[in-house]
Formats: sequence, C-alpha cells, structure tokens
Amino acid sequence: MMKTFSFDTKPFEAMLLGPARAYAALSIDYTEKLLTAQLDTAKAYTDTGLAQARGLLEVRDADGLRNYLEGQQQFAKDMAERLKGDAERVVSLNQDFVQQSQKLAESSLKQTQQAASAKS
Repeated sequence: MMKTFSFDTKPFEAMLLGPARAYAALSIDYTEKLLTAQLDTAKAYTDTGLAQARGLLEVRDADGLRNYLEGQQQFAKDMAERLKGDAERVVSLNQDFVQQSQKLAESSLKQTQQAASAKS
C-alpha cells in the first residue's frame, strides 16, 4: 500500500502567498492612483494650453494683444501653482506607498516569526 503525503499549506499561505497578494494589491492601488494623477495633470495642462491658444486666436488689435499678454502673467502664476501641487501629490503618493510597504513587511515578518516560534 502506497503512503500518501500530506502537505499543510497554511504556513505557506501565511508566510508567502498572503503577503505576496497584499503587496500586489498595494502596488496595483498605488499604480492606479499614480496613473490617475498623471492623467488628471495631462488633461489640465492640455485644457489650459488649448484655452491659451484659443485666446490668442481672439486677438484682433493692440488692446487685445496687450490683454492677452497681461493674462499670460496670471497663466504663468497659475501653472507654477499647478506644477507645485502636482509634484506634492506625487510625493505624497510615493510616501504613502513606502509607508504601507513597510507596514506590510513588518506584519509579514511578525507572522513569519510567530509561525516559526509556534513550530518550535
């Protein structure tokens, strides 16, 4: 009679598969947030650039040109603020991802240590 081999998958799940799934979920969430931020930024810059181009098409005389050029100062100020805000948003996303990754690693290490001490 052949002896059947039984393999307990719970420790494997706890020490490897569970943390791998959690990290994959965290990575996907981070990627989605980063791509959304990039798409939002690209759309805002595109919309703003097109609005500027349309504004230039409306210039018909010297006064219109002067008004357009004066508006460029506000445009430059707004764009600088937008760039700053977009950069801060990406930095915040990166910091959050690093913090969550560290928490996940610490949790996985704890579970591994507990599983190892339970077998001892």
